[in-house]
Amino acid sequence: MKFGRIFSRGIVFDNPVYVQLLGMCPTLAVTNSAKNALGMGLATTAVLIGSNMVISLIKKLIPSRIRIPAFVVVIATFVTIVGMLMKAFLPDLDKALGIFIPLIVVNCLILARAESFASKQTVFPSAIDGAGMGLGFTIALVILGIVRELLGAGTIFGMTILGEFYQPARIMTQAPGAFLALGLLLALFNKITSKELNEL
Repeated sequence: MKFGRIFSRGIVFDNPVYVQLLGMCPTLAVTNSAKNALGMGLATTAVLIGSNMVISLIKKLIPSRIRIPAFVVVIATFVTIVGMLMKAFLPDLDKALGIFIPLIVVNCLILARAESFASKQTVFPSAIDGAGMGLGFTIALVILGIVRELLGAGTIFGMTILGEFYQPARIMTQAPGAFLALGLLLALFNKITSKELNEL
């Protein structure tokens, strides 16, 4: 498989959020602002790339009966590193994301890529897969965060967009707004991509 295809698959045709519906817990919980969404997406991407590379390197050393626990240990190591870096250099973002940074360990997206791709491929394709899936996850979260923040507060990345005349729909920054916005974006994404697939 070509590297470009591996990378682009995670952004469009196998997008973790809009196609595979993976990682719904952080997707719904941290996208009340675009900044939080971007932070979570980049943290997940870093873990994806690192864990994919290490798992592809050590796959032949892991007995098949303990491969899932071994994958979780590798993923947890990278989550710990990312968590410590965020606490040191981005304390405000770390506080805003809270428990959802440690919960990256059990994000089914990362374990799915370890099991379905990294455990069967070499290092470089595994890194590209992690980058593509991570970028697709980040883009999906940021789009959802922008929609929710714009409708719920009239801002994007904290900058006022709609002005004082706009009456924010506060529900969009709450849990029901997350489900509503995600449902509408899923429908839009599927409409756009199904049209593109039909034209191919």
